Amino acid sequence: MSLEVEVVATSSLGDRSYLAHDGRVAVVVDPQRDVDRVVELAGRRGVQITHVVETHLHNDYVSGGLALAKLTGAVYAVAAADEVAFERLAVSDGDEIVLSDRMRLTVLATPGHTFHHVSYVLRGPGGPLGVFTGGSLLFGTTGRTDLLGKQHADVLAHHQHSSVQRLADLLPDGAEVWPTHGFGSFCSASQTDAPSSTIGREKATNSALRLEADDFVAQMLAGLDAYPAYYAHMGVRNARGAELVDLTPVRIADPAELRTRIDAQEWVVDLRSRKAFAHQHVVGTLSFGLDGPMSTWLGWMVPWGAPITLLGESAGQVAQAQRELARIGIDRPAAAATGTPEQWARDADDLGEVTVTTFADLAAAWAGRAPHGMPPADVVLDVRLASEWRQGHLGGAVHIPLPDLPQRVVDVPDGVVWVHCQSGYRASIAASVLAAAGREVVHVDDDFSTVRDTGLTVEGDEA
Repeated sequence: MSLEVEVVATSSLGDRSYLAHDGRVAVVVDPQRDVDRVVELAGRRGVQITHVVETHLHNDYVSGGLALAKLTGAVYAVAAADEVAFERLAVSDGDEIVLSDRMRLTVLATPGHTFHHVSYVLRGPGGPLGVFTGGSLLFGTTGRTDLLGKQHADVLAHHQHSSVQRLADLLPDGAEVWPTHGFGSFCSASQTDAPSSTIGREKATNSALRLEADDFVAQMLAGLDAYPAYYAHMGVRNARGAELVDLTPVRIADPAELRTRIDAQEWVVDLRSRKAFAHQHVVGTLSFGLDGPMSTWLGWMVPWGAPITLLGESAGQVAQAQRELARIGIDRPAAAATGTPEQWARDADDLGEVTVTTFADLAAAWAGRAPHGMPPADVVLDVRLASEWRQGHLGGAVHIPLPDLPQRVVDVPDGVVWVHCQSGYRASIAASVLAAAGREVVHVDDDFSTVRDTGLTVEGDEA
């Protein structure tokens, strides 16, 4: 049997893990916290997990590597230069890990995303098949270099350029590239430009392989924007080592407890779609629908360690959210409830709704011709990130990035707030935050690309 590399995607965080095997034994690369997915995949393939390897101490999720190694009895490999609180196979540049008589890994030091980052070249009987690059060489981009502090960003960016050049020099053009980041993760300098790639393709398209070092560094650093606040806790947790996560069902709360938690200004999170939330919700709850990157934005915005209560249409929705939150170290929600808003509310006074509209309606409202039944657009609030704002924004809009909004609600001018983002998901979160604070709000659930067709004025660098 030929060697196989299978992707275990975590789309909610924009990452990939890998299971590489020869039909008998397998190695797992950069596993997420919920390792049951990997164990199940190995079982379906009939292979034994003998090794688990990390390319780096991750900043965007809690690794399942240590727990998976303990569960399966596998060897756990982590860079020798990383200081960790557990036993592991300490690997350095040039080391080889023999997986079987047909499969082995060569360790390459590729600093840049972190100081001690390594990549693993997968070799079969015929030579190198590809390389697991973690946060080094990605599809059309590289991992960002500021996650360990802005003071290190420039030095690490120069390391990143050298590391990517080294990979391109050492590997044949046909070698596959298997990165961990780049599929929506904020660990990536920009997002991937393809579903798969090879060293040869990256030589032709990746700016890290086409620009001189100083030009690459300048381009990368200029393009970096904010990243989730919970990242500050991930590296420390991974250096300490995480045990198996507890995904048993969460305790159910009744309507009286839910209202007590809401009145205490706890984070009571509605997991239903933003359309369902707008139609009807319990007043004071916050919309973080599972139809978008819930864990990224909730993990970014909630004070670390604050109690979170989950509301879902079904036990399956709550379980999905619980799994996604565990991946970023939010292990046990305080409570949960399933059903409908009517079942979560004490009475009809506990129920509310949010007006939903489009940019075309906003254009009419801003011109003093608000559609029938809609309130005036006293304030237009843009909750996109700074880089999106710079690329183009509505003239006259107020800009408060979504992660800053809970602390800056008082900065939103008086009046009815029409709130928008790039595609509608973040605007739903923002609308719920404003509504919970007692503001009258309209949710512009529309794609920003349609703005120019409405006659609204767009300002900014790319306007």
